[in-house]
Amino acid sequence: MGKQYNKVQKRRRRKEYFKRKREQTKSSIALKKSSGGTSAPAKKAAKKAAKKAAAKKTTKKAAKKTVKKTAKKAAKKTAKKAAKKAAKKAAPEAAPEAAEEKSAAEEASGKESSAAEEPPAAE
Repeated sequence: MGKQYNKVQKRRRRKEYFKRKREQTKSSIALKKSSGGTSAPAKKAAKKAAKKAAAKKTTKKAAKKTVKKTAKKAAKKTAKKAAKKAAKKAAPEAAPEAAEEKSAAEEASGKESSAAEEPPAAE
C-alpha cells in the first residue's frame, strides 16, 4: 500500500512540475515577443512580480491566522472573566448556607453524644 501511495504522490508532483515549466516557457516566449529580444531588466521585473504575488498570498494567509488566534484568545479571556464573576457571586451566597449546615451538624452531634450517655445512667 505504501509503494502505491508513493507512486501517486510522485505522479502528482511531476504533473505540477511540468505544469509550472510549461507556464514558465510560455511566459518567457511571450516576453521575448513583446520586447523583441531577451533583456535582463525585463526578466528581473517578471521575477520580481512573481515573487511579490507569492509573498502577498503568504502574508494574507498569515494575517488571517493571526486575526483568528487573537479573536479566539479574546473569547477565552472574556469567558474566563465571566466564570470568575459567577464563582465570586456564588461563593458569598454559598457561605451562609454552609455555616447554617455546619451549625446544624454540630447540634445534631451534640444531641447524639448526650443521648448516648443517658441510657447507662438510667440503669
